[in-house]
Amino acid sequence: MEEYDYIIVGAGSAGCVLAERLSRDGEHRILILEAGGSDRRLWIKLPIGYGKTFYDERINWKYETEPDHAFNGRKGYWPRGKVLGGSSSINALVYCRGLPEDFDDWRDAGAQGWAWEDVRPHFEAIERHIAADGSVTGDGPLWITDVRERTHRVNRHFFNAAREIGFSQTDDFNAAQPEGVGHYRITTRNGIRCSAADAFLRPALRRANVSLISRVMVHRITFEGRRATGVDFRRDGQQVQIRARKEVISSAGSVNSPKLLQLSGVGPGSLLRNQGIEVVVDNPHVGGGLQDHTAVTYFYKATEPTLNSELLPWLGKVRAGMKYVLARRGPLSLSVNQCGGFVRSTPDAVRPDMQLYFNPLSYTTAPAGKRPLVTPDPFPGFQISSQPCRPTSQGRIDIQSPDPDIAPKIETNYLSTGKDLDDVVAAGHLIQSLVQTDALKTLIAEPVGEDVTTYSDEDIVEDFRARSGTVFHPVSTCKMGKAQSDSVVDSDMKVHGLTGIRIVDASVFPNITSGNTNAPTLMLAHKVADAILRDA
Repeated sequence: MEEYDYIIVGAGSAGCVLAERLSRDGEHRILILEAGGSDRRLWIKLPIGYGKTFYDERINWKYETEPDHAFNGRKGYWPRGKVLGGSSSINALVYCRGLPEDFDDWRDAGAQGWAWEDVRPHFEAIERHIAADGSVTGDGPLWITDVRERTHRVNRHFFNAAREIGFSQTDDFNAAQPEGVGHYRITTRNGIRCSAADAFLRPALRRANVSLISRVMVHRITFEGRRATGVDFRRDGQQVQIRARKEVISSAGSVNSPKLLQLSGVGPGSLLRNQGIEVVVDNPHVGGGLQDHTAVTYFYKATEPTLNSELLPWLGKVRAGMKYVLARRGPLSLSVNQCGGFVRSTPDAVRPDMQLYFNPLSYTTAPAGKRPLVTPDPFPGFQISSQPCRPTSQGRIDIQSPDPDIAPKIETNYLSTGKDLDDVVAAGHLIQSLVQTDALKTLIAEPVGEDVTTYSDEDIVEDFRARSGTVFHPVSTCKMGKAQSDSVVDSDMKVHGLTGIRIVDASVFPNITSGNTNAPTLMLAHKVADAILRDA
């Protein structure tokens, strides 16, 4: 039987970081197991290709949630990366650390050693910031590019509107003053996506002590008593077992880490027994605590050209393609998310509680599998949305079968607290304020569909229930805390009640951060690697 020091399940954002950090000194033999395949695909490397990968089952788990009564019984669609780099290979590239207070909240929730001052050095260690003038700050492997000089000129109307209602402007959401509106920085290197696979995994794979097996689904983690000893998976029709001399590390993500634990006998005892799985540790928190960001988007016809005007006509597509091929510039080198910010919905809010998105593009969303997500409308248009930063509703993810090929049940349980309903109303009022500024009135020809300016509080909630959806930030399904009575892992990501096993991905967040979750996931893996090496 083959043996490795560390077996990492999942070559997604966290798994790639761990592979690089744990293999750096050459002392440990590392195996990474990934269910997906290669990320060397045009629509992954092309930043605007996000719209093409959104429904591509070759690189995307394409999960569906259970119907949610809060969303009028609608199911949600959850794209998650099934490819090297995980969701960092198919996301919209926005890099936001989150607000400093988010991590102080982690500490207060029982995650000792995870306050802002504890995590900041680990953000800095992975980052290489490329300013608009090309200057570089930091020497980390992840390229984070300031593309403000390349974004669409129609964005100026958004900044003028934000100024009208009193919002400040920030140069960098990841700097000392993250509050305000500004341009989002994106994970690109010279106009090409810089995923976790590019930044961390490829350097690791150049080392003799690192091995990767892709296109394999891990069936379970094996145990001797309460010590994790390895993993089982099927390859080329054969059942394979590999042993871990030191640790098994699940970096399978917020959906698949709780699934893997439950398949392995770690989770709610009654659920496991009902599925015929022998219980190793009865912990009802495995799969619980699910949190996610949700938002609703408002679309408008514009009085001046937007990205629609460039990307819809055949000649415009040719021009955009030439700009990209010749100089790695133009709209194909950018994210669909160009600007936005972290703002307070009311002046008396104690900290920013809303994240804004303003995109100089409007589009039609086609049914899954039919066409790309982004099909520009045949008129100049734009979109704007406001995402409540810190929802408190919690859902669950649980296995539905002992068969690892069966997707788990995802129960989102959105809008199940009064605070979250209040936040929906506040988000609607914020959009009302923005679109009624002189700056955006100048840009708006007419609403496309819903006109939020006419809505009462009840209308805002009703529209949110009818149209809103995930912002693709699921976390906290194996959350960290002080003890098994309230969490799944400790502050070093060791699973309570077990030895030789850790969970390292966004599933361990004690609670959701204010913004995009990829950056804190990368930071988390970098910090946990220190703990793993210290124990070794």
